[in-house]
Amino acid sequence: MFLSFIFFVIHIALCVWAYRDARRKGKSPEFAIIVLIALFFFPILGLIVYLLIRNDDSLRL
Repeated sequence: MFLSFIFFVIHIALCVWAYRDARRKGKSPEFAIIVLIALFFFPILGLIVYLLIRNDDSLRL
């Protein structure tokens, strides 16, 4: 029971992080909400897709 609660808290924190990260990178509120919903319903696949499309400037040469 306790372990499921910990995983749930991590899941919610991941959703909030992705939403804030999308807003911080200047994406539209609609895009950030789509990211939030995608991560809420498809946590692993949604995270992989978001990390691929998030357009991280630090990875550019």
